[in-house]
Amino acid sequence: MSDPSPELTAFRERVAEVGAATLNGLRALEVVARHLHPKSLPTLREQLVPLRDRLAEAHAPLLELPPPEGGEGLRDALAAGAGSALSALEGFCTDDGAAGPAGVPRILEAMRDACRAQERLYPLRFALPPLGTLYAEEPWHPRLHELDPEPPPGVSPGLYNGGEGRNREVRGGFVFYLPETTDGKTPLPLVVALHGGYGHGADFLWTWLREARSRRFMLLAPTSRSTTWSLQAPAAAGKALASMVAFLGERFPVDPTRVLLTGLSDGATFSLLAGLAEDAPYTALAPVSGVLHPLNMAAGNLARAADRPIYLVHGAQDWMFPVALARMARDELEKAGARLVYREIEDLSHTYPREENARILEWFDPSLALPTGDASGPS
Repeated sequence: MSDPSPELTAFRERVAEVGAATLNGLRALEVVARHLHPKSLPTLREQLVPLRDRLAEAHAPLLELPPPEGGEGLRDALAAGAGSALSALEGFCTDDGAAGPAGVPRILEAMRDACRAQERLYPLRFALPPLGTLYAEEPWHPRLHELDPEPPPGVSPGLYNGGEGRNREVRGGFVFYLPETTDGKTPLPLVVALHGGYGHGADFLWTWLREARSRRFMLLAPTSRSTTWSLQAPAAAGKALASMVAFLGERFPVDPTRVLLTGLSDGATFSLLAGLAEDAPYTALAPVSGVLHPLNMAAGNLARAADRPIYLVHGAQDWMFPVALARMARDELEKAGARLVYREIEDLSHTYPREENARILEWFDPSLALPTGDASGPS
């Protein structure tokens, strides 16, 4: 086989450079998102600036390079995903002078760009295996190909839209993920994950997809009909959410004995309102950084909390919902007889603790635990 041409070599090197800079930027953004607090913004920006500059330098010439035959799709897809990652880094690193919580909306938009980058790069996990590590937990990294086997006849795993689920301009739909390793017959657990205020299911999906692929469960990420979940009149929204679960159960092998409802912030608050409602289809609840809304008392939800598995997570540094509110919720749920696990995380602000996913899943269903001590990956 002849040596590749200089043009092909240059193209491959540029793709590898852009892929590596994108991967490093997105991984750093995930760490930053975990430690996000208004007071920490200057320090977090300093950490991201070199990564932004590196990606900007690599990304700019990518579209100028002529791709090899058949390589235009790879180039354009990588450019789009890397461009979204760069927008996220630039949005985070730009200091417009907004101090404290006033600067949070712009930071949240940067985090949404990071989610869009993951969405755009997801199809490239085959062509660029290093990017595939974004979508699998670490024990799987040496064996990523095993997470994408040839599907059985008639089975179409991957991402589905309910309505215009991935259109960020449209609300009320959902995104659903069916693991690529499914056989289409074996009942699988379902995790229903609710975004926070002003969020979108198409973005919040990526908070859980890595675990869904690695541990083989279905994932539903709905979008609220308004800018946030209906906390003052939750009955209709709760029924709509339950109807989504029923809709999926009619079409996919959802195990009705293993349905977890979780959420962040307003999504966590709503997960208690909807999850404790009469005839709710959820077998366990895991609210993160939310509150126990007073309507739970008025609706009789606390009576239904008896013997319900609930995993309550809150940050000691939460600046939006002070931790005292979580402790009150803990006390009320324990008094109601819930099977409660309360996790108060010392360094957590009002953001999502991605590392808690593994604990939540193993509490919810021990069979979802990843094996430990095997450097070659899961067996």
